[in-house]
Amino acid sequence: MIWLTWRQHRKQLLYTAIGLAVLAAVIVPTGLAMRGDFDRDGLGACLGVETDTCAHKMSLFNDTWVTMGNIGVLLLFLPLLLGLFWGAPVVAREVEHGTHRLVWTQGISRLRWAAAKFGFAGLAALAFSVLYGLGVSWWLSPLNSTGQRTRFDPFMFDMQGIAPVGYTLFAVALGIAAGTIWKRVLPSMGVALAGFVVVRVVLAVLARPHYETPAERTFPVQGGQPGDQITANWVLDEGIRDASGKMVAPGASAFCPAGAVGPSGRPCGADLGLTPGSYNWQLYQPADRFWTFQTIEAGIFVVLAAALLFLAISRIRRIA
Repeated sequence: MIWLTWRQHRKQLLYTAIGLAVLAAVIVPTGLAMRGDFDRDGLGACLGVETDTCAHKMSLFNDTWVTMGNIGVLLLFLPLLLGLFWGAPVVAREVEHGTHRLVWTQGISRLRWAAAKFGFAGLAALAFSVLYGLGVSWWLSPLNSTGQRTRFDPFMFDMQGIAPVGYTLFAVALGIAAGTIWKRVLPSMGVALAGFVVVRVVLAVLARPHYETPAERTFPVQGGQPGDQITANWVLDEGIRDASGKMVAPGASAFCPAGAVGPSGRPCGADLGLTPGSYNWQLYQPADRFWTFQTIEAGIFVVLAAALLFLAISRIRRIA
């Protein structure tokens, strides 16, 4: 059965390997070039340091390499593509062409057939996603360090670390399960596409911000810069509160040098209606929770993948 599965899917494996090689041909040279610029400009010594010189260096670095971060958004589709072209045809193509009957009448049980097919697709997807997730993490680390985008940015979070492993396994399992229900390749791919997008968006918007209880921070309007890590934290909500704690400017923030005054000569912020004692408030997820959130999200999608494979095995038992 393993030999048969290999024969059936070797082209897919070859195309996946070619895609991985193309990806490596892009991210390895550009990643090395980014690191070269990062080291040459001495940006490592600027991390956590607020000076005009460091800010200028980081701004130039980000302006040079911002295109790479934007192009990287295209990589978000790779887990989905594996789900469509690895997962959906596993069962649907066999049933659509009727070849499953030949296999199941040759002394091979449905469970053994499913274990071989699902295992081959799952291991291939796992190997690709691990290489992809860790490779992209290495590639983006200079941009992460300079604050080009926080790692909690939806795009940055989704295409690096171990979360792509969970996304890929889920996409493949969803394609397999869809194939056991619709039993044709194209409808199964369509269902896998829609289901993948819906689940990803729902979890990212509704669940991810609450994987851990958010923290709060406050700092005064005058002389109250938020600190070095403000660009790395994931700010969920913010605003300006008065001295009593009442929200007076939702979604806003204000920073004034100590002792600064406005155009009217009154204290900075007074022209905007801010009373003495007003302060900035933020609800946020700290930057150091990134890997915790990655682990939680990957775990959720692995559990969903396992549930879908269980459903697929149950459905296979009912296929005529």
